[in-house]
Amino acid sequence: MSNLEFIYDRKSIRKFKDTKIPKEDIIKLLEAATQAPSPKNQQTWHFIVIQNREVINKMAEIVTKTHTYLAEIAKDEKQRKLMMSTLPYYICFKDAPVVVVVYSKAYKMIEEEILKANNANKEVIDILKSTHSEVQGIGAAVENFLLAATAMGYGTCYMTGPAHSKREIEELIDFNKEGYELMSMISLGVPEDETPKAPPRKPLDEVVTFID
Repeated sequence: MSNLEFIYDRKSIRKFKDTKIPKEDIIKLLEAATQAPSPKNQQTWHFIVIQNREVINKMAEIVTKTHTYLAEIAKDEKQRKLMMSTLPYYICFKDAPVVVVVYSKAYKMIEEEILKANNANKEVIDILKSTHSEVQGIGAAVENFLLAATAMGYGTCYMTGPAHSKREIEELIDFNKEGYELMSMISLGVPEDETPKAPPRKPLDEVVTFID
């Protein structure tokens, strides 16, 4: 396991030092991300790198406003409080020196086009699309980014929660690439000296099945 420490050392970091990240290091991480496999090599990803403190702060305000609005939909006070208790996890990027917003375009499935042209029933097509191929490709790219960051001594936190504010965030950062949708965010920085331990993982016998 000696050459796999960077995998086992990776954990979500939510508190960062006020240290600027060199652009060349960010580029190395993005290069690592784009080496990930993707379905039919379509590489549906696009990354927005934000270092502007004012923009990051405004994104946190937007996410807070949206999250509060959604929590207010709950009629039960306990439910509202439960929803609001998750807010710190949605805006933990606010203290990071770098935030990477991850976009994806839709995966173009050749099989779907052919089957639709031949009047295949919806159930058949839905099964094909149930793998959410573009999401799997994005996940692989993000994992490459996270592991490379760990290997280089940086901390990261991967978040999908802030995507509930995607429209407002897109308007703020003025990104409007046709066909692309905000999927997730990554906070990046130098971790504080004291960081929480990674939560335990499920044992293999709970998540693995061998068929001999």
